[in-house]
Parts: sequence; structure tokens; C-alpha cells
Amino acid sequence: MTRPTVSVVAPLFNEAENVARLVAELLAVLRPLGEPFEIVLVDDGSSDETWQRIQDAARPEPAVRGVSLLRNFGHQSALLAGLAQASGRAVISMDGDLQHPPALIPELLAAWREGARVVNTRRLDSEDTGWFKRWSSRAFYRVFSALSGIDLPPGSSDFRLLDAEIVDAVLKTRDPEPFLRGLIHWLGGPAATVAFRARPRHAGLSKFDLRRMARLSVQGLVSFSTVPLRLGIWAGLFTSALAFAEILYILVQYARGQTVPGWASALTVVSFMFGVLFILLGILGTYLASIHQAIRNRPLYLVGRTVGAAGDGGRARSAANPRWSAA
Repeated sequence: MTRPTVSVVAPLFNEAENVARLVAELLAVLRPLGEPFEIVLVDDGSSDETWQRIQDAARPEPAVRGVSLLRNFGHQSALLAGLAQASGRAVISMDGDLQHPPALIPELLAAWREGARVVNTRRLDSEDTGWFKRWSSRAFYRVFSALSGIDLPPGSSDFRLLDAEIVDAVLKTRDPEPFLRGLIHWLGGPAATVAFRARPRHAGLSKFDLRRMARLSVQGLVSFSTVPLRLGIWAGLFTSALAFAEILYILVQYARGQTVPGWASALTVVSFMFGVLFILLGILGTYLASIHQAIRNRPLYLVGRTVGAAGDGGRARSAANPRWSAA
């Protein structure tokens, strides 16, 4: 079987209304390239007719393949499942809601042919982007870059092209809660960036709510930074300084023969110290939970069903990295 030049991987969760349009736009972009290609659609445990629509798209089109996970494992795990199945020399990942424009694919491939092993994209804010989403996104990337030492620019997304060697390196990692945006920047190598303006969703509502965004943010920080664990040192020094200042104040007041009303100040200091302590315990618990997940060594996803012809490269990657998939 001829190895595809390019594989396009799209995780889908309750995106039944978008599957047909997504496949049609991808085919319209990929066919004129005149090179072998494949489209890998990953159903991340959808509760609607997403899997049925994937099957409908794959039956008449040999280049379309479908992978159905046994349940909802999350966007990052579904994306890894697609990467493990992809067999192209270049693998492009994108969301299935059509906000990532397929028309940008030729530009990504051009940068790859010029020598970039990773071609990232940077999402430009549009007029309909809410102020909270803009602020929270910029704040996260600044905090992440400061704490991890990895320069992850605002607007980074999972819409990117990876050379096959980078895909293999990604699949060899053993992170129980992967944050691919940070991981791929950490791997390094020749990279390029292409800016794009996201389109409105073709149909349906976004499945990436505030809770999922917060979880992904914490996941990214825990995976790539140990700085929060060191906050205990600075918090301890700060609270010790406050306590020392309080002691000095009491001694000075006693030296002046004045009575110090100690209950209010003492309770304030104690309450503050307990607040800091509980925050640090929460941070420590988050890291311990991540370690616990790694020790259990459970697979990040379980493949239930597939449709379409599998490429040799995809099978080889799955066999070489059994921890990443189980059927």
C-alpha cells in the first residue's frame, strides 16, 4: 500500500452535523495536491450520530478512515489516538468543527517542504471573541511560559503539521495527562508558524466549556513546571516575615508600656497562614494525583471500532507503543 504523503487527523465529540462538511472541504483541498493522502476521524465517545456519519463518509471514500474510542477520553487523548493511526510523512491535526480552515493546509505543507519539522498555527482574535476568552487565554500562556520556561505564544492551538519523526517522538512519551501544545514545543526542532483567523462553527455548540479549559490549563502547568511546588518556600518565608514583624510590633508596644490587643492580629495572621497552607496542599495534591495516574499505567484511550483501510505506518506506530492504545 502506498504510504500517504499527508494525513489529516480530526478528533470529534458530538459533531455529527459537521462530519460531512468537514470531509467535503478536506477532499476539496487535498485532491488537487496530486499526492497520496488520508483523513483519520476519531470519534471520542460521542453520544450522538458522529460515528454513523464517519462510517457514511468512509464507505465511498478509501482515503477516509474512522476510529471509535470506547468512551470519551478527552480531546488530547483522542488526538493521540489519531496520531497513532496516521501513516503519512506529514500529519496535520485539526478540530472537527471547521473553525480550523482546511484551506490553510497547502500553506502548512509548503512550510514543511521548506524544512520545518513542526508547523504551528497561531489563532488571531476575531471580533466575536469574548473579552473573557481573550484575557484568560493570554493570561494562561504568559503564566505557562513563565513557569515552564517553554515559550508558548498566545493563540497557540492544536491545528498544526508534524513531521512523521516528531509524531513518533510524541507517541513515545509517557505523560499520563498529555498537554500536546507544550510537549511539541518542548521537543524542539526546526519550526515555522502560520497565523490564521478562526471561522465560525459550521454547526452545533462548542464542547470545550470553561471546566474543560480550566482542566487543560492545570494539566499543562502540572506537566511542564515544578515551580508551583516551590511556592511553599516563598509562602513560608513571607508568612514568617509577617509573624516576625508582628512579634517586633508587640515587643515595641510592651516597651512603651502599652497593651497590645492581640486577638485580632493573631487571628488574622493565623487565618492567612492556614489559607496559604491549604493552597499549597491543593497544589501538592494535584501533583500527587498526576504521579498516581502515571504509576497506575493505564492506557490513555481504548479503541473500540475502526472503519476504512489502515496504513502500514499507523499499525507500526500502534504496535511499537502498545501503552497508547488497546482494542
